Amino acid sequence: MSALILALVAGAAVGLALGGLGGGGSVLAVPALIYLLGFSPVAATTASLIIVAATSLTSLLAHARDGHVRWRAGLLFAAAGIVPAMLGGLAARDIPAPVLTTAFSVIAALAAWRMLRPGRSTEDSSVQPARAAGAGAGLGAVTGVLGVGGGFLAVPALVGALGLRMKAAVGTSLLVITINSVAALATRTGTADGLDWAVIAPFTGAAILGAWDGKRLAAKLSGNGLQRAFAYVLLVVAALMLIDSLI
Repeated sequence: MSALILALVAGAAVGLALGGLGGGGSVLAVPALIYLLGFSPVAATTASLIIVAATSLTSLLAHARDGHVRWRAGLLFAAAGIVPAMLGGLAARDIPAPVLTTAFSVIAALAAWRMLRPGRSTEDSSVQPARAAGAGAGLGAVTGVLGVGGGFLAVPALVGALGLRMKAAVGTSLLVITINSVAALATRTGTADGLDWAVIAPFTGAAILGAWDGKRLAAKLSGNGLQRAFAYVLLVVAALMLIDSLI
């Protein structure tokens, strides 16, 4: 199968995850770029940030038009997480890859378990700045160490810590992902040289189109159904990454 077809298929899957679930883009994009398209880990993470930032921004605009973005909570989350994410990225250099992979799988599984627990049925309309900032800083530190955009953790954090309903958490997480991805790209200017744009461009285009389909899919599901679907995706990702770390 040609690299172009692989890029289109993988991009569509990433877009569906971001548009429908508000996260999972980097979790899907990085392995696809490494194992299917032959990118090095450094190039894959940089390319993933480009793809996820463009796709998240496009999907964010669509969710915002439907009133599913809580701007204050999202901006507090993103602002509080930028510095911890950078510090976490520096710390990750000294952590062995198997340890990082195992930690990633454990955190993903815990996030899924929390999403499957019965939650609050009503949304807390008054976001507490301290609570939002604390959760955002913790999220930034974790995602900085693990080297992903953080959407798969942002959604459970927005639901569990701030009491947002699932559809609002999905839309708001896209704001967090966009800001964090752009901030991370600013620290990776030296790793952008030599990227294969013949792969990244179609990958990104397919992801943007897939995000629109993901949004339409999300509109047809109930909040509880979407939440459970997201949790099951996290469990699959956690299991696959744990197996990979043990082999």
